[in-house]
Amino acid sequence: MDEKDFLAERFEEHRAHLRAVAYRMLGSLSEADDAVQEAWLRLSRSDVSGVANLGGWLTTVVGRVCLDLLRTRTARGEEPFDVRVPDPVIGSVTSDGSGTEGADPEHQALLADAVGLALLVVLQTLAPAERLAFVLHDMFAVPFDEIGPVVGRTPAAARQLASRARRRVRGAATAPDADVARQREVVDAFLAAARDGDFEGLLAVLDPDVVLRADTGAGFPGLSRTVHGAREVAGRALAFQRFAHGARPALVNGAAGVVTVADGVPVSVMGLTVAGGKVVAIDILADPERLRGLKLTVLQ
Repeated sequence: MDEKDFLAERFEEHRAHLRAVAYRMLGSLSEADDAVQEAWLRLSRSDVSGVANLGGWLTTVVGRVCLDLLRTRTARGEEPFDVRVPDPVIGSVTSDGSGTEGADPEHQALLADAVGLALLVVLQTLAPAERLAFVLHDMFAVPFDEIGPVVGRTPAAARQLASRARRRVRGAATAPDADVARQREVVDAFLAAARDGDFEGLLAVLDPDVVLRADTGAGFPGLSRTVHGAREVAGRALAFQRFAHGARPALVNGAAGVVTVADGVPVSVMGLTVAGGKVVAIDILADPERLRGLKLTVLQ
């Protein structure tokens, strides 16, 4: 095995981890793949003979690539919509209500390590350097003395970035219930009430402060919106009652969720955050263009 093949083999050992880092940074599966590919190109052009921890080296490289992408987005104002739901990671539901049947190994790895859509939405609100510091340190245990050079700060300043990000995340993102089977019961009750036009039934499973975010994409910008409060969200659910009959259970970012299908074509992905036995957040991606790019074959 020549040196390049050996390096490629070592890189593949870290690919799933690097993709998870990039996805949490960018909220886009295609951009995450691009970031990982760029990391490979940089590795192939670098002398890493003196690198003791290749995984750590690659993680910081991916972090730097993602930081550049986020800063470019900010500079160009590339977030034109009021609501943008990150790309969901979707798996089918097994007999116990929490599986990934039909997914390829790389997709399974990403799904198993995924964080909820609601948390990713909050991460999108952070400044690029804050997001990197929080993701690398709090989610992947990268030390601040390695994060500092990536963001052009001292380790102490990088620690402050992560601390500031952590406060914002804690204030805006609710941790879901750990039992996915219990989540599924709540989601099923929500769907049943929506199908039946049962307004009171919807209120019974919605948290009073529930938030709904719907991203319909560039083609339907007027329909993208954020709705707050149980009564308003229940009313929105009733308005789309007919679509509830095409809902299929799915695992969305590791939590109970729904893919809605019409005439055999997926028309939306819904991630629901269930906490304390109530739905506290609903994140819907209904952008036809982005849906076509997702791996929804796991549901067939």
